[in-house]
Amino acid sequence: MQSIIRLSQIAKSYKIGTEVIHALRSVSLEIYKNEYVALMGPSGSGKSTLMNVLGCLDSPSSGEYVLNNKSVAKMPDNELAEVRNKEIGFVFQSFNLLPRSTALDNVMLPLVYAGFTKEQRLARAKEVLEQVGLGERMMHKPNELSGGQRQRVAIARALVNKPAIILADEPTGNLDSKTSVEIMGLLEEIHQQGNTIVLVTHEEDIAQHAHRIVRLKDGVVERDYKNESVTTVSSRITSH
Repeated sequence: MQSIIRLSQIAKSYKIGTEVIHALRSVSLEIYKNEYVALMGPSGSGKSTLMNVLGCLDSPSSGEYVLNNKSVAKMPDNELAEVRNKEIGFVFQSFNLLPRSTALDNVMLPLVYAGFTKEQRLARAKEVLEQVGLGERMMHKPNELSGGQRQRVAIARALVNKPAIILADEPTGNLDSKTSVEIMGLLEEIHQQGNTIVLVTHEEDIAQHAHRIVRLKDGVVERDYKNESVTTVSSRITSH
């Protein structure tokens, strides 16, 4: 199997005043193409720091990170920004949408940086909004959409560049349980279409949708195992 992410002895420490905080202490991890992995751990376990490293939002203090056969650990910021835009689609708990822009404009935004023509941007953004079930709501602004619809816009924006990896950070954190089930169902469909998904969550029931669970504690991988009891949304709906 081809690994899309390879971390070797990744460490990250911060200095706060005179104190050194070791957020990650030698994490080695391989994630393969089309895997669906949940990163779990209590507050302070290092999962947010690990997500920032995986998403090329932060560089490790030491260790090697190979993403899609490119070594990114020591890349300068401008190259990291390009990798981020092309290789990774982000879905955040707080949606991170531009409030004054329509759903369509929000989804088109990453394509502006990627150098597509206006026609290409429009066609691709419409295609992914249809894919996430928002074909009728393209011209609505975020305040005219429900929380679940806003997260769908964010997922469409994450998909628009056809990234190698979708990185979802607590994607249901601001949603009620019914909407959470719908969003997890959508992520499941995206995974089935061939995307690699890395889900960061502290909620056990959300992590159960992933096919593999990596548990962090005190900056190290405590457990890394195949999830034998994957929750599919269809089974969850029938069991309620």
